[in-house]
Amino acid sequence: MQETNISKARVFRIEGNSYFVRPLEDLATLMRCSLKGKLKNDFSLKRDKLYTTDICVVGDIVDILTNADGSGVISKVDERNNQLSRKAPRIKGASYRGERLEQVIASNIDKLFVVMSFKNPEFNYKTLDRFLIAGESSGIETIAVFNKSDLFDEDSELWYDLYKSIGYKVISMSAKTGYGIEELEKEIHGSTCLFWGSSGVGKSSILNKLHPVLDLDTNEISEKTNRGKHTTVAVKMFTIGEDTHIIDTPGVREIEPYGIKKSDLGHYFLEFQEYISKCKYNSCTHNHEPGCGVIDALEAGELSEFRYDSYLRMLETTEDDMIFK
Repeated sequence: MQETNISKARVFRIEGNSYFVRPLEDLATLMRCSLKGKLKNDFSLKRDKLYTTDICVVGDIVDILTNADGSGVISKVDERNNQLSRKAPRIKGASYRGERLEQVIASNIDKLFVVMSFKNPEFNYKTLDRFLIAGESSGIETIAVFNKSDLFDEDSELWYDLYKSIGYKVISMSAKTGYGIEELEKEIHGSTCLFWGSSGVGKSSILNKLHPVLDLDTNEISEKTNRGKHTTVAVKMFTIGEDTHIIDTPGVREIEPYGIKKSDLGHYFLEFQEYISKCKYNSCTHNHEPGCGVIDALEAGELSEFRYDSYLRMLETTEDDMIFK
């Protein structure tokens, strides 16, 4: 098959060794592509190849060579504006030296919507914080979406108010009743938005409500475990309007932000920022050091004990299995 012209395209989904892209000049066309051998060889020779598991991901802008039969070959991946990643699960990402690799979820994202529920499955603030920190550390505008508002109670409102007071944009909604869907529609308009969260929180239901044509699979919560069942099995991007793209992701059981050092973790907790400048030491980890502005603020009741607890738990593992370049 003879390769002809080179054009720019964006990756919309990946299935095995097949990369499905849409040319930037014709987003209505979906092309099946493979990776050029030279691109794979160049990647295998990179010094940092052990630190990542993904050459090309959903959201990437790529150069494609079009074959005579209409298929294509990806010859180059453009530099990413940003990328959302986590520590790869150990089964996929443990190298022979023991460190965890980086699993890139998607790239070139304008907004990250972290979807949580307060009931079915039960709310876990530590999990939410890990999602939020992954977004903050990637330089992506991060918005918390509390789904299943029809099940909210007094405690739910307290959590909602806490994250709003911290400075996060928070959307309360119900995919079941449609409450809050208009606010969400305004937020996603004209942007590339990724929806991320644990299994069972209703990501696919929300996307179906936003754009019923998607008709994504949904599933009930397991009564035995009170945890969600995976319905989305791969990262996929959809175009739902002019310059509006949404990325659906599989439900996550394990989330650990990638590439954060202990001395930097506090900077990604929004409410810590005004107190970090008061710390006696520049490398303060806000755990045991004397003269810590964050600890002083906590003791004065100016910071949430829940968020600080979440910070400490993350601090314990943030450099585990990591070798920094």
